[in-house]
Amino acid sequence: MQNKKMQLSFMMFFQFFIQGSWYVTMGTYLGKTLGFSGIQIGLAYSTAAIASIISPVIVGMIADRFFSANRVLAFLNIVGSLLLVWITRIDSFSLFFPVLLLYSICFMPTMSLTTSISFSNLDNPAGEFSRIRLFGSFGWITAGLIISAMGLEATSSPFLIGAGISLLAGIFALVLPYKAPVKTTGKTTIGQILGFDAFRLTRDKSFLVLLVFSALICIPLAFYDSFTNLFITDEGIENAAAAMSLGQITEVICLFLFPFIFVKLRYKGSLVAAMVAWIIMYGFFSMGAYSQETAFLYTVLPLHGFCFTFFFVAGQLYVDEKAPASLRNAAQGLITFATYGVGKYTGTLVAGNVVDRYTVQHVYNWTAIWMVPLIMTIIFTVGFVLLFRENLKRKQENNEPLKLNVYD
Repeated sequence: MQNKKMQLSFMMFFQFFIQGSWYVTMGTYLGKTLGFSGIQIGLAYSTAAIASIISPVIVGMIADRFFSANRVLAFLNIVGSLLLVWITRIDSFSLFFPVLLLYSICFMPTMSLTTSISFSNLDNPAGEFSRIRLFGSFGWITAGLIISAMGLEATSSPFLIGAGISLLAGIFALVLPYKAPVKTTGKTTIGQILGFDAFRLTRDKSFLVLLVFSALICIPLAFYDSFTNLFITDEGIENAAAAMSLGQITEVICLFLFPFIFVKLRYKGSLVAAMVAWIIMYGFFSMGAYSQETAFLYTVLPLHGFCFTFFFVAGQLYVDEKAPASLRNAAQGLITFATYGVGKYTGTLVAGNVVDRYTVQHVYNWTAIWMVPLIMTIIFTVGFVLLFRENLKRKQENNEPLKLNVYD
């Protein structure tokens, strides 16, 4: 079991290193080096969201029914490495966008695949998964520190670094624990191949509310993903990628502590705590921009790690509790579809247009820009608190508590 956990940990490290190498700094590279507009930068970030709408549920169903998830992961990472190399040779938006979209179609399903691979190989996911997932944060932090230390933020080199690690991750995926796809009786329908079976989980009201609000909260989150690096660089913070890695450092701490805190907060408490922390972060961003005091920014940059851990890990665990074994990969793909897909696609379009609206001759009104996600997050938090009920039938029908052995 310990060897298996080590393999899963390396899997997470590689997968998050890949995205951490280029995703954070892409806005700076596109804006400062290639001269793309705010809308074009937003559209570039929307490729991850579009891909999350197209691919994760379908890929998840393929991994559930036809091929081992680790072999699907290997194929996607190897193809992705080639596309990242191609991206470094492009300087026009008309070609950059479709190639980045092709890459994102390969990469985005890997996020749900690594989650489902971990869940299927752990005896107690609620107590053990966060310890595996924290190695993903180590990967993201390592990538950010390397990019900043080498001064590569405004260059195409982060994509090349990501390509190398993606190739390594693809090869490594072949030695991950093998889980054969679930054999099903009867003829497989087109709907099953396309992953439509996963949508039947939305008949459960609590699952549907979680899905909807997970998508909604990712609209303001797109502001953070697309423009924080450009924002703090514009505010005079040097080594912006390293500064943003403060969030990943907090994420590591939170992932380690998550099983202990989750026992008290449960699902709803964890999700609401993350939303409230996002409200504080966007508020401080706006105040920092208004006062031009970078102390406001340094104070709340670490909060993103807390938000990410308690919102996304709690959500993934909730989905795993709800989904039957035959739909586990597809169900994780469905939550990715809602968050990184519908939510972030809408968010990147909103964020790009808001930034352009409050930009005059390349001068950004960051105070006004950050007020928009602040107001949106407040509204979504109130709605979620009023509508969400945990309602975990599988674990609570007989008043059986959720198993959380935090000492494993």
